[in-house]
Amino acid sequence: MEDQSKTATKAICYHCGEDLPKVKYQTDDKDFCCAGCMAVFKILSENNLCNYYVYNNTPGRQLKNESHLEYLDDPKIIDQLIDYKHEHSSIITFYIPAIHCSSCIWLLEHLYKINAAIFSSRIDFLKKQVTIHFNHEEISLKHLVETLNQIGYEPLISLQDVVKAHSSSVDKALVLKIAVAGFLMGNVMLFSFPEYFGLSGFEKQFQYLFGWLNLAFSIPAAFYCGRDYFTSAIASIKHKHINLDTPLALIIAVLFLRTAFEVIFSTGPGFADTLTGLVFLLLMGKWLKQRTYHHISFDRDYRSYFPIAVTTLQNGKEKPVPINHVKIGDRLWIRNGELVPADAILMKGDAWVDMSFVTGESEPIHKVLGEIIYAGGRQTTEAIELEVIKPVSQSYLTGLWNNEHYKSNTEKQNFNDSVAKYFSLGVFLIAFAATGYWLFQHDSHKAWSAFTAVIIVACPCVLALSTPFTLSAILSVFDKKGFYVKNTDAVEELSKCDTLIFDKTGTLTSNENAEISFSGYLTDEEERIVASLLRNSTHPLSRHILKALNVERFYSLKDYKELVGKGLSAKINNHVIYAGHLSMLPVAVKPVGETGVHILIDHTYKGCFDIKQQWRAGLGQLVSKLSKFELQVLSGDTDKDHSMLQTIFPEKTTIRFHQRPHQKLEAVLSLQERGNNVLMLGDGLNDAGALKQSNFGIALTDNINNFTPGCDAILQGNALNYLPNFIQLSKDGLKVIKISFAIAIAYNCIGIYYAVQGTLYPLVAAILMPISTVTIILFTTLATRWFARKNKLI
Repeated sequence: MEDQSKTATKAICYHCGEDLPKVKYQTDDKDFCCAGCMAVFKILSENNLCNYYVYNNTPGRQLKNESHLEYLDDPKIIDQLIDYKHEHSSIITFYIPAIHCSSCIWLLEHLYKINAAIFSSRIDFLKKQVTIHFNHEEISLKHLVETLNQIGYEPLISLQDVVKAHSSSVDKALVLKIAVAGFLMGNVMLFSFPEYFGLSGFEKQFQYLFGWLNLAFSIPAAFYCGRDYFTSAIASIKHKHINLDTPLALIIAVLFLRTAFEVIFSTGPGFADTLTGLVFLLLMGKWLKQRTYHHISFDRDYRSYFPIAVTTLQNGKEKPVPINHVKIGDRLWIRNGELVPADAILMKGDAWVDMSFVTGESEPIHKVLGEIIYAGGRQTTEAIELEVIKPVSQSYLTGLWNNEHYKSNTEKQNFNDSVAKYFSLGVFLIAFAATGYWLFQHDSHKAWSAFTAVIIVACPCVLALSTPFTLSAILSVFDKKGFYVKNTDAVEELSKCDTLIFDKTGTLTSNENAEISFSGYLTDEEERIVASLLRNSTHPLSRHILKALNVERFYSLKDYKELVGKGLSAKINNHVIYAGHLSMLPVAVKPVGETGVHILIDHTYKGCFDIKQQWRAGLGQLVSKLSKFELQVLSGDTDKDHSMLQTIFPEKTTIRFHQRPHQKLEAVLSLQERGNNVLMLGDGLNDAGALKQSNFGIALTDNINNFTPGCDAILQGNALNYLPNFIQLSKDGLKVIKISFAIAIAYNCIGIYYAVQGTLYPLVAAILMPISTVTIILFTTLATRWFARKNKLI
């Protein structure tokens, strides 16, 4: 037996699992099918990466002949493929079809051990993507791809958006397995007809023949079509936990062994029909789930996702356009604090770009004229003019929004993770208890039926699907109303909020119109200087004054500075200009008024712009609907609107003015220490810290690029009045989840009740499992739409 085991072990390649040829390759007492697989093993061994083989047996792929990669030395092609490049470092994302298991993740996230020039690598398993951060001076892109090829992970290189190019692709291997399983099931059912109709006793030789044929068909059904369940179960056991595939793998193994035993020893027909039918239905259910998840993923990645209006320059004039309308060759005007939406070349201005959104490094990078500025960078000084050289990738910006640099350090365990272990153990206990009971009653047929039916019918998929499908349906409703929430977890946080904090300027007030008056005097030249300064800012007051000045021509500037919540300064045509709050002016002046935007040119006080902003339409009704929450207003402006706000908001509302960004942050922290769940609503300009700290942060946007990494959602200004409806729908969504949990649990209890009695045929259980999945999907979708209609969102 020992020799046979050893021979069986040596019959396949240690790396990829392929059959060994007559002339095999050997090293370290291990056999390989080709020199490529042996070379990969040596690379991993030399870099202490042989744990790759611990997570899965034969996880590798057979190494193909080296493809021609000379084109990767072409700078033009490199520029098109690369996501980010600066001095010593570059970031690139590859689509790698060979990613298929936990070993792939482990190896690809340890690439830095193979080559020190690779800083880090991050895997998106569902999209089969790897994002690699590397030193392009020490390892070229061609060498990087060769390294991936050498370890069996050849990237599929395309100049299109990687995810979009493969978004319509299907899992061909799964479809093939479904086809094979269907063929096997049909033939097994055909050969089982005599058994079904009690005719098998008439022709014993055909009974034996059909039994052996059914056993033969069971082998590929179990070990080819059902292989993924075994590999997943074995991997989970190696990691000392039980996943959702473990009970299914066990039942496939039990059905096969029981069939083999009965056919070989002529004690019965076996369970080949149940086995093949079960595998076919399981795979169909898996395909259905994949297609549904794919649909959701497609919606989230490729909808016109962010309500960001990018400012383009057309014939020298600024014009806001939706981000999805930006095309190659467009000129963009990116102001201080705005995000660069697409790879572009710097044409004018002094660019100091914060790339922390992409790389995690917060130190701004200086760019010179003609240099590329990559998507995801944030301009930190004066406004700059860019020319777009790559189309906007919505999926790339979505990925940045969910970037791990901005994730909370405390990751919450999702329902799938928490339910899998205890649910599976519970199912095992019930299944073994039912089997033991019927064996004690000397009814082995019912014992097997009970065991198989319990494991199949008690599938936790229906429980696990309740939350993601309900919340994804809610996201879809939100999107259509101009409320763009980061992910499904954020919807749960929104439903828990009991305290709302509003910024005033640009949030409670509209950015569209305002009454502007100037106390003082400005010449035409000075008006042009003021407009040239304010043109670089995204602050609502700057936008209002700029619109009122209506200047046709602008000057370039130097030494631009913007102090958040205070004002702006710069040097224009050898004139030093300040615009903002009195506290930022470098000299003492006699102001014409305390409030407004004060102008100082060459230490000469020129006067003050007084801006009477219009309150957003329907603000009183909005506040009235939100009166059940604890409300606060924190404004960086002066208290000139205090009496007006007191008439709009309830008497118990806390209203504070002259609030600096750090004071807003401290206010959020103070409320959270009291146990409040805080929703912060601001324009994202001087509220970034408070937005990020709050339990749910909303950045309000009106035709301006207010995309900030700290927020959980972006809300279009014209959708603000729907805020109570959005919050209520998120609460109703949790009701839907609880109801769907109840339905799923009721289904499992009823199914188990009949299963333990041995009266539920396993094939019926296998049919019920995907039906229950479809039921939950339909219920969550329809219930969410009903609640959305009730809340007047559709």
